[in-house]
Amino acid sequence: MKNIKLSLKETQFAIEKLKDIFSNQLRKRLNLTRVSAPLFLSTTSGLNDGLSGEQAVTFRPKNINEDLEIVHSLAKWKRDALSRYNFSLYEGIYTDMNAIRQQEDIDLTHSFYVDQWDWELIISKDDRNISFLKSVVKKIYKCLKNTEKTINRIYSSLKNKLPKNITFISSKELYKTFPNLNPEQRELEIVKKYKAVFIYQIGNELPDGIPHSKRAKDYDDWNLNGDIVVYDEINDIALELSSMGIRVDNISLEKQYNLKKEEIEKISPYHKNIINDKLPLTIGGGIGQSRIAMFLLEKNHIGEVQVSVWDEKTKNKAIDNKIILL
Repeated sequence: MKNIKLSLKETQFAIEKLKDIFSNQLRKRLNLTRVSAPLFLSTTSGLNDGLSGEQAVTFRPKNINEDLEIVHSLAKWKRDALSRYNFSLYEGIYTDMNAIRQQEDIDLTHSFYVDQWDWELIISKDDRNISFLKSVVKKIYKCLKNTEKTINRIYSSLKNKLPKNITFISSKELYKTFPNLNPEQRELEIVKKYKAVFIYQIGNELPDGIPHSKRAKDYDDWNLNGDIVVYDEINDIALELSSMGIRVDNISLEKQYNLKKEEIEKISPYHKNIINDKLPLTIGGGIGQSRIAMFLLEKNHIGEVQVSVWDEKTKNKAIDNKIILL
């Protein structure tokens, strides 16, 4: 039996507490306003995240002659919302996003159900650089550190897991450091050493012709994005807590699609607005709520902090290890 530091009831209280702490920290440090999030979007709007070609859950509602999609994430919707809601420079929004990813490969950190804080902030053209990206990452990391500090003060059985500062490394630098390892192994080695790392510039091909990780073409600029990854000592894994980035402008969108402007305009209204500079320049991302709870509360499985549906193999393994899946 693995060590259980918090009972099921204590865990529920702790999840509520850490969500309150982190979201308040995020709101203050990034100047964000909380908004309501959609659960589904129009298929033709182009505002849903296509991930790596995964198929969204769709339905045809009564009296509407159009398919609607359950969201994968709100990366594109938030940028569109900032424009429609008339937010100004260095103002932003955040929301509690709930999604269904029906084609997810479930394991101890992945579920068909996704819950995260989705946030988006309007920036200037001059902010579209690595230095600005890193400055925002540091603010988010400070939110994590403060949340950990408060939770650990409440629950003395928990220990400090995050280092004082987060380490930055590009995916190309990481590849050169561990050329004989695959991307997952590289991440594990680097976080074992530094405990918390931001791996940036994800999406473009590395020297071996393979990207560090597949990324959608139509929202993050692959030269200005990245992941916050921490070392989960309980499970001996690299745990991604956040994927984020400075969003595409018309130039990077055209480059990442490798299509002409006229061809991109036809994809969706969202793509047409980006290619014609009709939406504000932004930075944004998603921060996993259950991932953070799993990490800070030192759980063995994401199913201990979120309710989902699991296959028989996962359920039987949980029983063998005396893990209670919610």
